[in-house]
Amino acid sequence: MNDTTPPLHPMEREQLRAESTLVVTVKSSSEFHDDVTDGIETLEQDDAVDTPPTLSFTSYDDLMETLTPCVLDLIEAIRQEEPSSINETAQVVDRDVKNVHEELSRLAQLGIIFFEEDGQSKRPVVWFDELVINLPFDPATDDTVAAAP
Repeated sequence: MNDTTPPLHPMEREQLRAESTLVVTVKSSSEFHDDVTDGIETLEQDDAVDTPPTLSFTSYDDLMETLTPCVLDLIEAIRQEEPSSINETAQVVDRDVKNVHEELSRLAQLGIIFFEEDGQSKRPVVWFDELVINLPFDPATDDTVAAAP
């Protein structure tokens, strides 16, 4: 399987490492569009955008299909064990290498992890210390529930 994730520039890696929290949320496409538009307008006014990195899903089902308990275990194992390759990662979580490679590629495409390449080896890196999941139940009243695995 070819990994189509473009490599991160070293500055992008350092910016990610400076962050400690990844916020995961569920937003409609229009809410996501509004947030991006607001962020662009802020940048155009030369103001700093001071929000944590956020990964938005368009439905609760998409979030739950992506961040399964198995995937969360994989993320935690990478963060704690710091495996040096995809093969070593598969050994750490006692799973099939092909399956782990596919999941890591998807996580890299979503920006949850990135790879550091060392010759033929690709080391997965989890750049955050905390994953916060915001689930809005009633957008009209802005009620949310936050959970961290």
